[in-house]
Amino acid sequence: MKLIIVGKDGTRKELKSIPAEFVVGREAPAQIVLPSTVISRRHAIFQVQDDHVWVTDTSSNGVFIEKTRLEKNKQTPVPLGKQVIVGEYALVFEPAQIVQKQSAVIEADKPAKEEVPLTTADFTEEQLDALSGIRDQIHKRLLETLDLRWVDFTAKRDQELNELVSKRLDMILSQMSAAIPKWVNRQLLKKEMQDEVVGLGPLEDFLRDEDVSEIMVLSKDQIYVEQKGKIVESKKRFSSNPALMAIIERIVAPIGKRIDESSPLVDARLKDGSRVNAIIPPLALKGPCLTIRKFGTKRLDIDDMIGFGTLSKPMAKFLEVCVRGKKNIIISGGTGSGKTTLLNVIGAFIQPDDRIITIEDAAELRLPQRHVVTLESKPANVEGKGAITIRDLVKNALRMRPDRIIVGECRGGEALDMLQAMNTGHAGSMTTGHANSPEDILRRLETMVLMSGMDLPIRAIRDQIGSAIGIIVQQSRLSDGSRKVMNISEVLGLDDEYNILMEDVFTFEQKGVDAKGKVVGNHMATGYLPSFLPDFKARGIEVPEDLFKV
Repeated sequence: MKLIIVGKDGTRKELKSIPAEFVVGREAPAQIVLPSTVISRRHAIFQVQDDHVWVTDTSSNGVFIEKTRLEKNKQTPVPLGKQVIVGEYALVFEPAQIVQKQSAVIEADKPAKEEVPLTTADFTEEQLDALSGIRDQIHKRLLETLDLRWVDFTAKRDQELNELVSKRLDMILSQMSAAIPKWVNRQLLKKEMQDEVVGLGPLEDFLRDEDVSEIMVLSKDQIYVEQKGKIVESKKRFSSNPALMAIIERIVAPIGKRIDESSPLVDARLKDGSRVNAIIPPLALKGPCLTIRKFGTKRLDIDDMIGFGTLSKPMAKFLEVCVRGKKNIIISGGTGSGKTTLLNVIGAFIQPDDRIITIEDAAELRLPQRHVVTLESKPANVEGKGAITIRDLVKNALRMRPDRIIVGECRGGEALDMLQAMNTGHAGSMTTGHANSPEDILRRLETMVLMSGMDLPIRAIRDQIGSAIGIIVQQSRLSDGSRKVMNISEVLGLDDEYNILMEDVFTFEQKGVDAKGKVVGNHMATGYLPSFLPDFKARGIEVPEDLFKV
């Protein structure tokens, strides 16, 4: 006979040698110790003979075979393969050899190497629906016993709040014991509910998972994640729309923003800088919708980008020289192509004695220099007043004696102010923009300048762009989820017909896809020598010419 013990945290321990008679309890002298406050010192007595097992309930909280509670102090046969529920543990007997020797004290809370915790990934859709209903009931009871609307999350210490919620959840889970199916891992259920109350609920595990780069909540029942470049659906769920809404409010409140029916969308950030966008009804028809673009715990550098295959060593060296030589740079690409990440990486090349001002909707840039002024736009208040736009901040930054201005993203009229800053003594400034190619970003810049409301002729706009932008870095997210720098191009000014001239310095050539779906290709120089090399040489900035060899 062998005994399998399923722990309160979902772990499993298999005992191939068990005594002919043993006591289960929460402490010695019980032969099998299951540490828990809901287990009695002598909870149950088991007797094993040949292929038969008997159990006697000697506890105050009861012993169950599956869902049937046993009569106290009465010896009851145990069918092999059935679960004997002792407090928060399940014991299952299966045929094997009986050992009639000495008994051993077993600490069931020490997981064995082969133990695998039971997670929602193991559940069927029917079980997930049932679990969602249980979580909703627990959340409602928690609201009744601990009115979360009046809990000051900002004032209470994390440890104090966690202990308070933990005690309430223990009480509720004990009260609902009969209503919770035996296949539910109660310890895991408690953890998830506690995360939902004091953390970000089912999203907490994704935030800790370094393989997850983006979290997309479509509704309380649909959560997708981008994992290693691929978007997959998770089986995790929120207990209810109010629970999801409470988490969104918990994210935006500490940074002075709000979200409600009068202001149903918001850009925010987490403590680690991860970008957050939330949109709620009446704009989101399926319920509150949340998107989190994660920032990794480790700050990436240029060597990491080379290791990922985002760019080659010559490209990295060229970008470093361009940043140190104060060329104005715009990074363009689609959504999720890694523009902000690359901006963070090449921003590290800025000299430490430069005064840097960063301007963003939600502060994401984390530059290593000390002399960095971080500015963030502000939405309108309840009365529709008090909004501070990116454009307002760019104008103000010009009065703050910047050496370099870095705008997280140009998407409107601020493009004109950014171009003027680049043309009026703030060389080495950088920004990003949405576009599919270097040519597209130039056309988009024209459109964004027109959005400023200034009635400027196209020739004047193109002249501003041609003289302001020095380098365009085009980045893309490919079919296998990898991010690649597709082009590094130099902007050369206007020709006689007022067209902006541009030459590629480096490109990425895709040659195909391998058997695993990975993109095959390589970065290469085009052989073009940038026009500013003589100027750099005159200023003492060395540029190895072998970077540009084909």
